[in-house]
Order: sequence, then structure tokens, then C-alpha cells
Amino acid sequence: MVGIRPLKKIWVDGRLVDWDDARVHVLTHGLHYGYAVFEGIRCHETPKGPAIFRLPEHTDRFLNSAKVYRMKLPFDREEINQACIDVVRANGVPTTYLRPIAFSGYGEMGLDPTKSPVQVAVVNFEWGAYLGDAGAEKGIRATVSSWMRIDSRSLPPQAKCAANYANSALAKMEAISAGYDEAILLNSTGVVAEGPGENIFRVIKDVVSTPPASSGILRGITRDSVIRFLKDEHLTFQRTDFTREELFTSDELFYTGTAAGVMPIREVDGRPIGTGNYPITKRLRQRYEGAIHGRLPEYESWLTYVR
Repeated sequence: MVGIRPLKKIWVDGRLVDWDDARVHVLTHGLHYGYAVFEGIRCHETPKGPAIFRLPEHTDRFLNSAKVYRMKLPFDREEINQACIDVVRANGVPTTYLRPIAFSGYGEMGLDPTKSPVQVAVVNFEWGAYLGDAGAEKGIRATVSSWMRIDSRSLPPQAKCAANYANSALAKMEAISAGYDEAILLNSTGVVAEGPGENIFRVIKDVVSTPPASSGILRGITRDSVIRFLKDEHLTFQRTDFTREELFTSDELFYTGTAAGVMPIREVDGRPIGTGNYPITKRLRQRYEGAIHGRLPEYESWLTYVR
């Protein structure tokens, strides 16, 4: 991602403001202490016009993240949903990434966030494939990070909190500096958790598995969609832990995420994965692309149209 092209409007605390007017004070509490929750959502062009993919599910996770962090949002579920629709409509960009965020604003300094007001914003911008367009065809190269996935006894990993992503940033930078595209994080017991910003799936002998929530993952909306696709493809699926060594011996590995989509992994720590053909991953990616672009009627209930 080279940079974000400014659009016209951003939704801030209940109203649409000009892009350049969406500013916060340097003493904003969330800036200093990472006390913010957010979402990543995609809108795509479909035969019926722009449609936001699984908006209610994303909003529910947004509200649940706030609840976990005892953050009282001044807006309800329907108002957040409408804010997402409004920014897409106002900016007139049908293929776009949305970022709702709630954070402790400018109030009192100190660790206690309840002394500061909660602010909410929704911004959208153009953002291509997170791991690159070429990766969807040839797969990406990954490495097991030396950084451990945050433990639920330290921070709640199932809440999408800004503070959690310092952990992800360290793993991402380590992978890039070592010449890889992405990282894979293990949890405190030494089994696979997820990527810095993606869930991970493994295929072995036509059985597809992904780590359970108890492994310290974020319950991904794309992960949940792929689990539905596996049922519709009549493939055997398991939620189960797997080890670092089992990554190397997989027939296929792939990431899932709103930013990444469904992305095959061709190599882990210099070891090629399977034959490099990814037949199951490609089937799932094709179904995912059909769903988000409104080409598969069985998933139309997942689309919120921006008329």
C-alpha cells in the first residue's frame, strides 16, 4: 500500500465531515494508551450496485470488542451500520475498505480511560489486496515468528483492539526484514494461532482445519465465511490445534481475512507446502470471490446494498 488517496467525507461522532477536518488532539487518550477498538470491512461492486460484505457481523464484533474493554459507545448497532452505508454513498467509491473505530478521546491523561470521552468514526478508502494480487495465484512466503501471540491472560485477543496490533506489527516487521511476505504466530503453548492480521487454515488429506478460538485467535468474519463454504463444498472440516512442524507437512495452507481475502501460502521457513497447486484453496477462493461480488445467490443475505 503506497498511500491512501483522500476521499470527500468521513463520518465522525454522528455526522459527515470533510476529509481534512477529521482530526484529533495530540493528547487523545487512545493515541497514548492504545485504547481503541476497530473493524475492517469491505464493500464491492455487484450486479446490483455496491454491497458491504457481512456488515451486521462486523458491527456486532465491533460492539462486542467495545464491551470487552468496558467502552460505552454513544451509538447503537443500527447507527453504526448506517454510518458505514453513508460514507460509502457520500464518497462514491463502490470498491472500498471501511474502518469503523472507537477510541478514548481528549480528556484526562492517565491509564483510566473512563475519564475521557469515547469518540467514534467511520472512514473508507481504496485498498487493494493486502498481500498483493500476485500472491493469490502463486501463493506467499511465510515465516514462523519469534514473537508469541498475545495471551488472553494479558490482553483479550478476541477483541479487535488497537493495543493488540503492536504484537502483530512486531511479527510483520520481523517477517519482512527476513525477506518473507507474512508471519505466523504461535501461542503460549507453542501451537499455531494465526497470522498478524489473518486466520490460518491447514489442509491434509482433504481434511481442512483451523485453530479454535481457545488458541488465542480473533474470530474472523472471513474465517467464518470459509467455514460455511467448506460445508457447501462437502469438505471435511475440523477446529483443532496444529503444531509448527505440521505447518511444514501440510498439503495446503492458506490465510483468510477481510484485508487478505483467501490467500494461499506456498512456503513456510524455506519449506515448500504441498505441490504448489492449492486445489482446495482455489475452490474456496473462487466461492469467496463469488460471494463478495454478488454472483452466488445463496450468500446474498451477507450483502448490505448501498443504493
